[in-house]
Amino acid sequence: MRGPLISVDELNALRAVRAVVVVDCRFDLATPNAGEAAYLRGHLPGAVYAHLERDLSGPPVTDHGRHPLPSATRLCAVFGALGIHPRVPVVAYDDMGGGLAAARLWWLLRYMGHPSMAVLDGGWQAWLAWQAACGVAAGAEESGSRVAAQATYVGLPRLDRRLLLDELEPQMALLDARDPARFRGESEPIDPRAGHIPGAHNHFWRQNLTEDGRFRSPVELRKAFAASLGTLPDGATVHYCGSGVSACHNVLAQVLAGLPEPRLYCGSWSEWCREPTRPAALGTEA
Repeated sequence: MRGPLISVDELNALRAVRAVVVVDCRFDLATPNAGEAAYLRGHLPGAVYAHLERDLSGPPVTDHGRHPLPSATRLCAVFGALGIHPRVPVVAYDDMGGGLAAARLWWLLRYMGHPSMAVLDGGWQAWLAWQAACGVAAGAEESGSRVAAQATYVGLPRLDRRLLLDELEPQMALLDARDPARFRGESEPIDPRAGHIPGAHNHFWRQNLTEDGRFRSPVELRKAFAASLGTLPDGATVHYCGSGVSACHNVLAQVLAGLPEPRLYCGSWSEWCREPTRPAALGTEA
């Protein structure tokens, strides 16, 4: 795989010549069991399922956000249970309008030093469109649960790709992936306080996508990032969101744009706002 994205046609071609672990990451934040139920009704052939809260989050060891970063030991166990070993390519997909949960798995694999992983561009909807265009019967997809052949995963975390609360510094370039209303503090449906980390700029993760849920071109992504931050983001840029999930989408978009890989503040706003003495900025000012 040449980059962080893969198309349905490219995935089919890859699977024709070698083993690939395909992971269904569908998840609904409002109804946590809905994604797994959808997987059981139908999924890409051979796909295994990863639950955002059960598999792609862990106990609060490194951070205290709503979706804490799993420990390296836990990630190795989860990857092994999904049938992933260090030499196998991994493709993640979901149905969240452009790979929101799938980008979380992509980032976790990258954090652990995995050499080959991608997000299916357009996700489940792109797969269904491919079926319709090719005349493939709906029965080509599988239903029910698939248990992966247990693998042994050995990896080491790339600590330079994450940022913890006590490492945040005022001069850092921060990009907040939440929707503008939450960033400005006009709405906060989940966390106890509204607003954003002082000094942060807003880059809503949906800006990375076209109307059909596919990622924009590298040129378009660079223009959008420059408009959000006032300059192009670089390796010192720190992405965050509400709980460390949608920020992974912005990290993927920055890599896709051909820019240096940034860092992820994994605790994000849900951790920052837990302590009432930490300031919360309101409005559009950074």
